[in-house]
Amino acid sequence: MLFLSWLALSSSVTAIHAAEATGDPAVVLQTPGLVSFWTFGEEAGQARKSIADEGEYPLSEVNGPIPRSDRGPYSGFSMDLNGKQYLQLPYEETGKLNISGPEAQVSMFAVVRIIDLNQSRTIAGMWSEGKGRNDDTGTRQYAMLMNMPTYGGPKQLVPHISSEGGVTRRADGSAFPWCADYAATKQQVPEEEWCTLAFTYDGEYIRAYINGTFEERKLDAKKDRRDDPYFTQEGPDGKDRGMNPYYHGRGIFAYDSDKHAESKPGGGADFTVGARYAVGSFLREATKGKFGGLAVFNRALTEEEIAALHKSANIEALNTPTND
Repeated sequence: MLFLSWLALSSSVTAIHAAEATGDPAVVLQTPGLVSFWTFGEEAGQARKSIADEGEYPLSEVNGPIPRSDRGPYSGFSMDLNGKQYLQLPYEETGKLNISGPEAQVSMFAVVRIIDLNQSRTIAGMWSEGKGRNDDTGTRQYAMLMNMPTYGGPKQLVPHISSEGGVTRRADGSAFPWCADYAATKQQVPEEEWCTLAFTYDGEYIRAYINGTFEERKLDAKKDRRDDPYFTQEGPDGKDRGMNPYYHGRGIFAYDSDKHAESKPGGGADFTVGARYAVGSFLREATKGKFGGLAVFNRALTEEEIAALHKSANIEALNTPTND
């Protein structure tokens, strides 16, 4: 079935335009645990559909048609975001993308070309933050985000996992003003060049990858603004939580319409690409740049699998100038 999906994609791309994919989508399609895989080959004005066997998960454009560029890793095309538009799948239609629960695992992989990390902070996820500082009405689950300096992640890749949906709480129940549970890479996210970004969550640790590589980053409590006992003493065996990997052994928030009707009246988080609901708006930190591929898995991939996904995108070819 996966081969047929890939064959259908290749045929449709050929029929639309003589675009040449630089990478190999079969590698993504054959990776176990795949829930969705968007290659962004559709023209502006069309829903972006997953080509994985679990379902199409059509992502709708928000704020008008989103242009398509004639270069990309898997379909030969990419989606071109301008910081004022994004893609959205309503919570009620998220299906197997609604990854949640105390034993949940998740991985995400993206091929992107980011412009202006000062604004561009969102890749994708189910992540609704509410109206701002100290607002506990959020329904956060998992997300791949960038440039979060509050707890030591300026311009880094900072994948988030939330067990509360709202603000992070210490073991004694006291609250942080924000969600504080995220890994942070050593390396900054590349700007104005194609790269791959990924993260895994195995039920205990969040690991972040840039261009297929995991680099361990130890906690420097003062420098990383994580000197609160939550970070330094509430990790495994009373030790620190680390930075990359980051310890978060409490699972992923599961929205319950009956249980959370009053405390979280906004409902469950939509799955969004290029933006998230934060500080009362979807566009405050919406992303500028090109998206050439996005995949979500319901398990924690291995380092070898992440490396294989990175290789499948062939970003060297994407970053080579053409004569077009």
